[in-house]
Amino acid sequence: MGIYDLFNLAGKTAIVTGGGKGLGAEMASALAKAGANVVVGSRDLEACQIVADQLKKCGVGSLAFKCDVTNQEEIENVVRETSREFGNIDILINNSGTSWIGPALELPKDKWDRVMDVNVKGVFLFSQAVAKKMIKQGSGKIINISSVTGFGGTQPELLDTIAYNTSKGAVMIFTKDLAVKLARYNIQVNSIAPGFFPTKMSQKVIDKSTSSILRQIPSRRLGKVEDLHGAAVFLASRASDYMIGHVLVIDGGISSLV
Repeated sequence: MGIYDLFNLAGKTAIVTGGGKGLGAEMASALAKAGANVVVGSRDLEACQIVADQLKKCGVGSLAFKCDVTNQEEIENVVRETSREFGNIDILINNSGTSWIGPALELPKDKWDRVMDVNVKGVFLFSQAVAKKMIKQGSGKIINISSVTGFGGTQPELLDTIAYNTSKGAVMIFTKDLAVKLARYNIQVNSIAPGFFPTKMSQKVIDKSTSSILRQIPSRRLGKVEDLHGAAVFLASRASDYMIGHVLVIDGGISSLV
């Protein structure tokens, strides 16, 4: 096997949640360029269809679905239709996420619940549905998108997002525990923890505090979409077959600060 064969995803099929925009669309593109068929889903079907049409230009198959990751029936529909079209489901990237900015002591209960439902319960429900399929086929890769904010607290002047930070810490622990549970079935569960990347969800924070954010990043720059491409392909490929429950941090050095 050549070294590049380790990263070849030809013949594999991936599902990317939140794949219609931002980092989800970028990771979907990376998997397609590595040869995988890619299914993208989110609440915005039109955006997902645009991405799916672009992915097909890579010479792979692609489907778009309207899917709320907190809705079990919609998740099961995506899994069922993906299996019908492509057979195996080899890769799942749990990327869908949401946040709410505001003082911790004033955060409404419904906003806390919404963040937890999407960022934690959604990861659980989709992983559960796909893992059942992966166990039957004898292999699989689950990649959960967490965040560098999940490692600890953030100053409120910089990032006042206690529900988001808490949810991403939960995703890290969920990743590790599910990884242990599924390792015996040849299913590798890992996580990517991005730092500050310009996305629709983070843009308001970045626009408000760009200079403050950059001072917190040793590399003195925000993340670029291509900074995630290699990580996504690596964790989706045979190259990461012996990685179990790892949190791969891509943050320009933030987490290396003492």
